[in-house]
Amino acid sequence: MPRCSPSDARAKAGRRRLQASTKGQKLSFTYVYILESQKHPGIYYTGYTKDLEARLKKHNQGNVSHVAEDKPWRIKTAVAFTSDKKAKAFELYLKSGSGRAFAKKHF
Repeated sequence: MPRCSPSDARAKAGRRRLQASTKGQKLSFTYVYILESQKHPGIYYTGYTKDLEARLKKHNQGNVSHVAEDKPWRIKTAVAFTSDKKAKAFELYLKSGSGRAFAKKHF
């Protein structure tokens, strides 16, 4: 049986804790995401959504007019929040000067 890397083991342990703590509950997440243009590497877009896959699809179909010329996009980072309010606050932070510096350093 192949061994898991330490990060894989931590992720599995985190999923087990989440499953145990939410037994019987349906979780709803709001995602804050950073996309990177594949056409123009170094061009990023930050947003938030309830449905990450559908939102990426919209970006890549050109349905987000102010970034359509930079498609296709790939997800560089996504962070899940159980609170819409905290997700929106984090998205606004990432769009600030210090938030952009944070994202550049950590993502």
